[in-house]
Amino acid sequence: MMMFKSRLALAVALGLGMSGPLWAAQSGIEARLAALEARVQAAEARAEAAESRASQAEVKASAASEQAQVANSRSQQVDEKTAGAQGFEFHGYARSGLLVNGNGNGGRGGPYITPAGSVGGAVGRLGNEDDTYMEANLLKTQTFDDGSWARYKLMLADGVETSNDWTASDSSLNTRQVFAEIGNLASFDGAFKHAVLWAGKRFDRDNFDIHWLDSDVVFLAGTGGGVYDVQLADSWKANFSLYGRDYGDISASGLSDIESHILTMNNRFGNWQWMVNGLSANDNEQRINDGGKGSEAADKGAHTLVAYHADSFFGINPGFSKAAILYGHGLGAELKGLGSDSELLPDADAVRIAVFGATDIAPRWRFAPALLAEQSQDRYAKGDEYQWLTLNTRVAQVVSQNLELVYEAAWQYMDLDPKGYQGRQAVSGNFTKLTFAPTFKAQTAGFFERPELRLFATWMDWSSELDNYASDDAMGQSNFTAGGEWNFGVQMETWF
Repeated sequence: MMMFKSRLALAVALGLGMSGPLWAAQSGIEARLAALEARVQAAEARAEAAESRASQAEVKASAASEQAQVANSRSQQVDEKTAGAQGFEFHGYARSGLLVNGNGNGGRGGPYITPAGSVGGAVGRLGNEDDTYMEANLLKTQTFDDGSWARYKLMLADGVETSNDWTASDSSLNTRQVFAEIGNLASFDGAFKHAVLWAGKRFDRDNFDIHWLDSDVVFLAGTGGGVYDVQLADSWKANFSLYGRDYGDISASGLSDIESHILTMNNRFGNWQWMVNGLSANDNEQRINDGGKGSEAADKGAHTLVAYHADSFFGINPGFSKAAILYGHGLGAELKGLGSDSELLPDADAVRIAVFGATDIAPRWRFAPALLAEQSQDRYAKGDEYQWLTLNTRVAQVVSQNLELVYEAAWQYMDLDPKGYQGRQAVSGNFTKLTFAPTFKAQTAGFFERPELRLFATWMDWSSELDNYASDDAMGQSNFTAGGEWNFGVQMETWF
């Protein structure tokens, strides 16, 4: 380095023509170069120091950014928990429409329009509903830090048959459900680890129905409490509940507040369901049914259901299907609406079968058949017998993204011998209903896609003998008799 600097000083001195001794020039230049080099090194040192400070600042900034992101993430988690804790839901169901008969008057209809309807024999709802019915479900859910949750539900419902815009005088507005439930409780373990506790007034969670018949297969409801999802084995869950229903007063005996109590064990084994119910109604045996002309009513009963819930259409096509058989004795002989009939006799027996499902049989064709049948005896009068069978099929043809052509056919056979209960006469015969309903949807995405806006035409006919069953039912009216009856109308149906 010094050799290079000496040569550089000599070259500069010669080039500048400097006078004086050569060694003096060289010495002065070297001093100046040394001072310059010192300043350069000092500048480099300052630059390195500045770079170091900048690097440290960048590290600190990066760390601060990461901390901010973590803090923001935690804030979002808190917000999410808060949102969960404040969770609110609104769900509902509604139908409303106009039903006009072939003479231009109000049409007669309803899924239970036949004599068999008096004992639960539905025929199909499409094109023969003349009511406005709505349900509004309000739910509030809270989720806690340990994963447990609580839910409150309120369900309001109303139904009227008038077509007027103001129906307060006809309204039957009712609180159908109001209950609370809690689940995933941190202190629960073993079989109850994922159990759900509930109390209040409600429909049982595991009820199921045939929607296009408007018939529950089983409907357990009332006021009480219970526990769902008790894990008794790897593939065995069970629900336990106690429901109460009010049978009212027995004025002739001076008894009041007669109640039915239903103790339930509902088991699920994979796709299989086995339900067992015991019913009791203390003092109900002092009730004499049929307005005091009949027999003593039952004060206890039993009910059971075995069902299979398939994930395909009877194993032959995608879709779903269900099959169930029900048996009831005494108060349990009301197979569908458990505990809802106070006039059943102690010896009443009933058996019901339900088979139904839905599938797409072609890219633009949907198919939903149902079979529902029941036989009961000694129901309200000793020796009485009620037999009925309903076959129903709904088919939907997809025309476009927003239009389906819906067809429904229903046939019902009944053989009813009420033994004079409530003045009813023994009858047997058939009922037929055919409906065509062009249906508009926001999306024709599936069989159960709603809302639907329908135009429809329905033709009904039945055996003339059925007109004699009762003077107070639809077919007992002089302007609604066998020989063919047309109904026309428009209807909306929705749920969400």
